[in-house]
Amino acid sequence: MSSRGTGKEYVFSLRVYYEDTDAGGVVYYANYLKFAERARSEFLRSIGTGNRQLKDQHGVLFAVSGCAVKYKKPAKLDDMLEVHTALTNVGGASMSAAQIVKRDGEDLVVMDVDLACLNEAGRPARLPATLREALVAVSNG
Repeated sequence: MSSRGTGKEYVFSLRVYYEDTDAGGVVYYANYLKFAERARSEFLRSIGTGNRQLKDQHGVLFAVSGCAVKYKKPAKLDDMLEVHTALTNVGGASMSAAQIVKRDGEDLVVMDVDLACLNEAGRPARLPATLREALVAVSNG
């Protein structure tokens, strides 16, 4: 696995393993959500924080509040994939991202993901100021 930032887009690379597929060697549909989650976690690390750090230092975490997924083409065993992540909105207590799973530059799965910032009691919480500033700096909207 590798990752890189490309301006306002973050790219996370991964290989499809046997455990990701069904009996026919095709990626099981729900695993794309896992791939997207990994990409978002690495994206946070790329801007200087991480999920554990947010919880430990600020008492907040992210939860998916909505997700629209369009499956265009299947990925298969041993494919090298890239998950492209671009923030589309940063609010006071939320953010949205467009995430596209690609193989050789071709779109396989397109997702629009809404995330809520929550405190440890599960209630909405404002994004920490330093995190919000970093998110806005790399945001498309």
